[in-house]
Amino acid sequence: MSSIRGMIFFGGPPPIVVPAVTVARDRTGRNVVDERYRALADELVAMATVDLRATREAMNQDDYAAQLAWRRVTVGHGDRLAEIMAEHGWPTVRLVGPAAAVSAWKLAQHADRQLEVQRRALALLAEAVAAGEASPRELALLRDRVLVNEGQEQIYGTQIAGVRDGAPVPWPCVDPERLDERRAAVGLEPFAVHVTRTEPAPDPWYESEAAS
Repeated sequence: MSSIRGMIFFGGPPPIVVPAVTVARDRTGRNVVDERYRALADELVAMATVDLRATREAMNQDDYAAQLAWRRVTVGHGDRLAEIMAEHGWPTVRLVGPAAAVSAWKLAQHADRQLEVQRRALALLAEAVAAGEASPRELALLRDRVLVNEGQEQIYGTQIAGVRDGAPVPWPCVDPERLDERRAAVGLEPFAVHVTRTEPAPDPWYESEAAS
């Protein structure tokens, strides 16, 4: 008999490799954060670290206090991300370095209860991708996230609704026959490969991403 677990969670790809963009580098070739944005970069990374810790604790489905704390953390971070976007636009690799840029994206992904924050992040991230300053993969994940939160079909199949007979089940997708074609266009692996990496836990991609 088929069954879908009652828990809803979202999936995603393996650790993101930020694509080549124009970034200042020192003599060792390492990415350099614009010193004017050093404090902002540190803040974004710190928020993502707190979010990761809260996410891990919320994975215990019987710990309702931890789940409530996770919601409190994500809402607070969503509020702060809205302020950052209003003041600086999207935190790109050029401004805050790769770690902080990915951290900003993760915070946007988790602002599920603040759809206007996610929509604003999506618009700014799309501009950054068009300018070659952000990852198309990150944009694809956030686009799917927003669509699912709006109750619409996703495009890239990155958001997982539940588990049936041990296999992840995605939220409905537009034109599923061309799903892998769209995924390849933004640098995502085939869906069949993706689901083998997805486990039934709140945002299983998040832990691997934050550790990268």
